[in-house]
Amino acid sequence: MKRLLTLLLCCLPVWVLAAEPEVRVQARLVPADKVLVGGTVGLEVDLLVDTWFTAAPILPKLDLPGTVVNPPGGEAQKLTEQHDGKPFFGLRFTYQITPQAARQFAIPALEFQVRPGQASGPVTVRSQPLAFVAKAVGTKAGEQHLVARNLTFTQDIQRSHDPLRAGDSITRRLTIRAEGAQAMLIPPPELAEVKGLKRYLQTPKVQPLGDGRGGIDGGSREDSATYVIGEAGHLILPAIELTWWDAASGEAHTVSVPAVELDAAKGSYQAPFSISEDLHALGQKARVRISGYWLLLGAVLVVAGCLVFFGRPWGRAALSALQRWRATRQKARLESAGYAWKLARQQLQMRPAQLGGLYLWVRRSTGYRTLSALSGASPERIENRLLAFLKSRYGADQAASGTTADLMQALPDMQRAVTGRKTVNRAVHGLKPLNP
Repeated sequence: MKRLLTLLLCCLPVWVLAAEPEVRVQARLVPADKVLVGGTVGLEVDLLVDTWFTAAPILPKLDLPGTVVNPPGGEAQKLTEQHDGKPFFGLRFTYQITPQAARQFAIPALEFQVRPGQASGPVTVRSQPLAFVAKAVGTKAGEQHLVARNLTFTQDIQRSHDPLRAGDSITRRLTIRAEGAQAMLIPPPELAEVKGLKRYLQTPKVQPLGDGRGGIDGGSREDSATYVIGEAGHLILPAIELTWWDAASGEAHTVSVPAVELDAAKGSYQAPFSISEDLHALGQKARVRISGYWLLLGAVLVVAGCLVFFGRPWGRAALSALQRWRATRQKARLESAGYAWKLARQQLQMRPAQLGGLYLWVRRSTGYRTLSALSGASPERIENRLLAFLKSRYGADQAASGTTADLMQALPDMQRAVTGRKTVNRAVHGLKPLNP
């Protein structure tokens, strides 16, 4: 019994090694021949194990100069096959290859890493190298061609208003669905400018077409443009043609969408719905409209209020400065010789005549404090009139009343006589004349 147990333990490593799972890889090109420049050929890679996958396989990157390669997506096609009487379970991954030049392309062997169940570690397998030849289509070398198994080209027209008027808009939407072509290689249709319409192109939508099993079976492209009617009249959106080549036969086909005729009438634009009714339905009784004039007036009032509120200290200081300036000017005017001259003329016309203003003018104009001092320094005609006035005013005979009128007539001559004469400067501490 002990010998049998020892024999079984010695054979256990051999059984473990013999239980390693089997991994296979198969690669093929679909289609294998008749590959056209601009067409798509699929590199299908099948990874097969006779147990199961414990993790997703690690796929290599395929670099093939002169082509556009779209790697497999996140999902793979599940397989169940029989090989040598043994069941295998696998995953199929597809590389989409689009040749851009007419020549032969060689696909090198690719390494794939898988993790099958019951394996001692990851397993690396290599696919066999493959090759294909791309043939040119069309007449112009280097021109972009659309090669597909099948293609549909449709359009949709949307009007902002019916009937159309000047100011309305039309949206033209074109959709291309190409089976067996990559979406990024579908050429854009020409949405031309039209006289009388303002064109606004929109961002195209490019996306792949799924085959329903997690793979990619083609691509679609949607282009749209909005045309705004600038003037009334009969307008035409031209027909659009698109040329493509059959991937199986290599024959060229042309598909098109028809032209669109438009008739735009004159008239001002009106909204297709009532804003007031919509606001009322939302619970708002009316919409408040504020004109630009009242907005501007309100802004001016707000700015003025801010200036008044924040500028009060500066306003009080400015008002005080203005009041001091006015007081200084008023004081200078009252202390000037011109004010004294005006006062003298008014007082001499009074009955009886007053001489306070005249003495004040003489003192401010000449510096003299008496009329007699002024008469001694004045011309003879003025001196005689002043002496006659003083005699009639302060002499024993004060009956002569015409001397005041004579003095009024002599005032202009007295003003001209003292104009330009230097004012007599007396010492600050000098004594005033005795008995002026």
